[in-house]
Amino acid sequence: MNQSEFAAALLDPNCPQPAGLITPDGGPAPKRFAVYRNNVAVSLTEVLRAAFPAIERLVGAAFFAAMAGEFLRRHPPRSRIMMLYGDEFAGFLSGFAPVAAYPYLPDVARLEQAMRESYHAADNIAVPPAILAATPEATWLSSRLTLAPALRLISSPWPIHAIWQANLDDGPDPVMRAEDVLILRPEFDPRPHLLPKGAALLISALQNRATVAEALSQAGPNLDLSATLTLLMGGGAITGLHK
Repeated sequence: MNQSEFAAALLDPNCPQPAGLITPDGGPAPKRFAVYRNNVAVSLTEVLRAAFPAIERLVGAAFFAAMAGEFLRRHPPRSRIMMLYGDEFAGFLSGFAPVAAYPYLPDVARLEQAMRESYHAADNIAVPPAILAATPEATWLSSRLTLAPALRLISSPWPIHAIWQANLDDGPDPVMRAEDVLILRPEFDPRPHLLPKGAALLISALQNRATVAEALSQAGPNLDLSATLTLLMGGGAITGLHK
């Protein structure tokens, strides 16, 4: 028996017990292995439940558990650190035939994964809003912004923010339209924010080291700059302003 055979049997209940497993007294160990296998599957499923609560709400607890079982067999943990296990879940959902009728699920999973990443991202010290507000316009336009490590930007052809709100935050029923979502973590817990038109293009350009003037040109005429900057500053997302 090698490690890969043991891992495959551990995650797949249809696999037989690996050869060579014995109890302390030298007897066969099918019951002990079955208990261990069940505990591993339950533990990994609970990690996924905690990570993707909106997905579980959308598909139901029983279906989610079955889907998680399929996922963990295809994507066993690569690290002993479980805090981000499931980073391949959105990609898995994209190719999982039983949910093909719900094409927004992968992007909802992307949103929830981004919130997990934001939660575990490095801390930062934001530039105080008063300093930013006092910065001359010419300095703003010629500068590049450093954005917080916890910031995440998700764009989707589906109303992922509205779906998330409706399932976890008592929001209204979603209207089927594209949405851009910014995740900010000003203190301890990340929160998703629905972006106005053009804001995602602006923020994406800033992430790619464009100056503010260059980012504004990419964002287009429909950008609500005041609302976008208010959101970034209020969320502690601007950590540097430099040439």
